Amino acid sequence: MSGETASGLRRDAIGLCEVLFQSITAMAPAAAVAASIPSGAAFAGGSLPLSVLIALVACLFTASCVADLARELPAAGSVATYAARGLHPAVGFLVGWGYVFVEALIPPLLLLQLGFTTAGTLHEEWSSYPADLWWPWSLAGAVVIAVAGYLGVRASARFGLVLGVFEVLVLLVFAGWLIGRAGADNTLSVFGTSHTADGHGGMSGVFAGSVYTVLAFAGFEAAAPLAEETRDPRRTMHRAVLGAALGIGLFYVVTTYAMTVYFGPGRFGTFGASGEASWEGVARASFGLFWVLVFLAVVNSTIANANACANVSTRTAFALARIRVLPGFLARLHPTYRSPVAGIAVQSAVAVGAMLGLGFGYDPVTAFLLLATVIVTVVIGVYIVVNLACAGYFLRQGRAALEPVRHLLFPLLGIVAFVPALLTAAGIPAFDFVTRLTAPVSYAGPVVGVWMAPESSSW
Repeated sequence: MSGETASGLRRDAIGLCEVLFQSITAMAPAAAVAASIPSGAAFAGGSLPLSVLIALVACLFTASCVADLARELPAAGSVATYAARGLHPAVGFLVGWGYVFVEALIPPLLLLQLGFTTAGTLHEEWSSYPADLWWPWSLAGAVVIAVAGYLGVRASARFGLVLGVFEVLVLLVFAGWLIGRAGADNTLSVFGTSHTADGHGGMSGVFAGSVYTVLAFAGFEAAAPLAEETRDPRRTMHRAVLGAALGIGLFYVVTTYAMTVYFGPGRFGTFGASGEASWEGVARASFGLFWVLVFLAVVNSTIANANACANVSTRTAFALARIRVLPGFLARLHPTYRSPVAGIAVQSAVAVGAMLGLGFGYDPVTAFLLLATVIVTVVIGVYIVVNLACAGYFLRQGRAALEPVRHLLFPLLGIVAFVPALLTAAGIPAFDFVTRLTAPVSYAGPVVGVWMAPESSSW
């Protein structure tokens, strides 16, 4: 291991396919379809496909801003660089500080999900397997991710590419099967407001469902921190960020439509993330061993997502360490693989420590919910700031390339789209469908405040 950083990260190591799936796997499409998006069914009911379509359009506003900034400013610092150049260096520092914090927490979040999902499924199949024996699977996942990261961006990105293709194909094949089995029950009425859940009629139910669905899009910007390791980064980053948001958004629309028309729009308000009325439940009841593939796709999704976000956190930490914002040792690279090995070691230690500490301190599901609330709150805040940074950059430094619709209107619409999601994630009851957080999940706000407050006050 060498302390020399002069030659930097490995240049031209990966291309469009790898960075596209870096963003795709960071969105965890299979896990989102099976566990995240169904949370909106309690409000949108059988009109959930319309909610997903609205969320896709809303997220494309911010994705367009990120893509344009990634093309103008291709750097490992990604969102921190955008905020620094578009608004102020102090804002860039705060964004980077918050972003590296939450991206470092995503791997333990996903490893917890890997553990309790695998243990719960094995216990359901073989009652002799202890339902609470989740941690060996989580530790195994941590080892796989650390090894992939150590071997360099080419290995970790291609690993993510393989995992991403698998999970997307499994869910698309299953969706096609569901649409075929639905037969005459296929209907475009699910893209209207006639099937919303009881008590959430019309557009109010669709809006509530879309707010919860927006959270499933988080991660589309994850390609950006790999800019310095990507061939033709200006063009490639732009295509990868927009392509991931649009492609996976359409994937969400198709899969949600398929399950809605198969399960029945009139009773889709009862659909959820587990039990008979869930993706795994439907697969078990109607498609025999196909449920195993759905289960593997979800497990695969947790590993792929953790791998992608480990890439993000270590590259962001590398960029901040390179300019001495974080300790310099985090910029240390492997002499052969050019991977940020010190950052990978720290990331692995944080992942294992947070996973085991919170998982045993509470339980893995509660720990998952606590980490998820911390992460989503900060990430959505980062998206809002990046929208502002897009307008700021093109008004100040990129005036020659300014396009009012893309660089002024889109950032405004992106902010409007994400503010309700931020309030919902934080449990602030600005809308009647927002549920107040209870302990220990409610500790997320103080955790974020403690992390950000000292750095905010220093500026």
